[in-house]
Amino acid sequence: MDNKPRKVNQSLDQQPKLFGLPSEQIIPWAVIAGVSYYLFKILLKLSWIWVIVAAGWGISTFWILTGSKAWRFLSKFQKTPNWIRVVVCYRSIKNVKH
Repeated sequence: MDNKPRKVNQSLDQQPKLFGLPSEQIIPWAVIAGVSYYLFKILLKLSWIWVIVAAGWGISTFWILTGSKAWRFLSKFQKTPNWIRVVVCYRSIKNVKH
């Protein structure tokens, strides 16, 4: 008899979503959009295009850095290790002369 638990509900172990967007990102995105609006529309008096571009840039950067699988994107920037095969003759520690 198999004692492993069976999944009955497929939505178990999944992150909650709101309209297909991750729910843990909604409030930070609203803050980023609000700051973009205040900075570019109110203070700098620029057009809506700049507000949308700044908010989109901020939201996408935040999502890449804090998303659930951020390692997929960020691992591209890590240098891969340089592995080299080497054959070394074994020397006992007892027989080593200084």
